Amino acid sequence: MNVFSSGAARLSRRKAIAAIGGAAVVSHLPAFLPRATAQGLTKISVQTGWLAQAEHGGLYQALAAGIYKEHGLDVEIRPGGPQVNVVQLFVAGTCDFADADSYRAFAFAQDRMPAVAVAAFFQKDPRVLMSHPGTGNDTLADLKGKPIMVATTGRQTYWLWLKARYGMTDDQLRPYAFSLAPWLVDKQVTVQGYLTSEPFNARKSGVEPVVHLLADQGFDNYANVTIANPKMVKERPELVQRFVDATAKGWAGYLNGDPSAANAMIQKHNPQMGSDTIAYAIDAMKKYGIVETPETKARGIGTMSEARWKGFYDAMVAAGAQKPGLDVKEVYTMQFVSGGRKAG
Repeated sequence: MNVFSSGAARLSRRKAIAAIGGAAVVSHLPAFLPRATAQGLTKISVQTGWLAQAEHGGLYQALAAGIYKEHGLDVEIRPGGPQVNVVQLFVAGTCDFADADSYRAFAFAQDRMPAVAVAAFFQKDPRVLMSHPGTGNDTLADLKGKPIMVATTGRQTYWLWLKARYGMTDDQLRPYAFSLAPWLVDKQVTVQGYLTSEPFNARKSGVEPVVHLLADQGFDNYANVTIANPKMVKERPELVQRFVDATAKGWAGYLNGDPSAANAMIQKHNPQMGSDTIAYAIDAMKKYGIVETPETKARGIGTMSEARWKGFYDAMVAAGAQKPGLDVKEVYTMQFVSGGRKAG
């Protein structure tokens, strides 16, 4: 397998599921009814944004370690992929929960789609820009006026934020072909990537990259956000709570315990996911505080902040990446993550 394929595929995922405005809206959604198994568990499904990988580790840990079962749940994890439109599947009511992020949650609300964020399992968006060492590109500010490879989706989201905050201009943009090969050849160019893959692939190619994690520079997008249908939130709040609590415990176990059973399940669902890639991704998530932060230690894994939701929305409006006038409180609910709930 090409050493760049996993990172390229992950970026393809973001391109594939970002087009929320083009998703078909279903006017009559199926009712959320209890679906009990023979063992007395409630059967539910969660749709991920891409093929099985360490970034879904909390889900697989909760499944492999029996945490979902302890919470009375029989959970089916449905991996995404290049031909899977997560938005359409979720809006059509074919799954109970799905992956999103703050930006896509805003788009759901703007387009009046039935979705509400119930937890944010990535406190930091793992998006990065990656530069060559020794080229004077050691900070985001250093990149002003220099070539940067950005995919179409990125040009509609974080690139607008970079323009507003760091003075980037569109003449810096270069095409992104979902491969590190052009970046490896041209040391003057910077390339977009994902913290858990592109730096790993760069190092395998002999380059120790300069990694600019946008979240550490103020790009306050929640990632790995779990969305649910407002109907289920209203009619089955105890079910949503059990899923959120169990998934939070799964993440705690995946990062701080033995993830081997979860990783075996990930590799069964995605045989191309190498053990070295998984190990690197886990280490990166821990090192950069993607899941666990001082706030999650105080309030629990998956927690959210009303101030952060509003602050990020305001920043995106100011950057021209979101339309003004949205009542941000329509986007999320705090009832499943507030109150000091801990993922013990």
